[in-house]
Amino acid sequence: MTPKTYEEFESTLNQSAPPKEWSKPLKSLWFDANGDWGASHDIAQDLHSQMGSWIHAYLHRKEGDVWNAGYWYRKANKPFPDYSLDEELKVLVEANL
Repeated sequence: MTPKTYEEFESTLNQSAPPKEWSKPLKSLWFDANGDWGASHDIAQDLHSQMGSWIHAYLHRKEGDVWNAGYWYRKANKPFPDYSLDEELKVLVEANL
């Protein structure tokens, strides 16, 4: 079942994998929240949508690649955030619930 709140999303992070029925964007965010940047990025780079670009931007921002992150934020039609990565993760998760 897809979580209804960020707190419900967080409660799944002790599982070995995200639930199979979740959307690809939510699965990507789950992997990132579990510390697996690579698995998250693998999913995000195959999401050819505005949301996929936003997740991709967030991941490159987290990686510290500001130039690449800026490119993906522009593709997502989102401003470069002025808030923390933790807050952006929460905003992204909530946008996918």
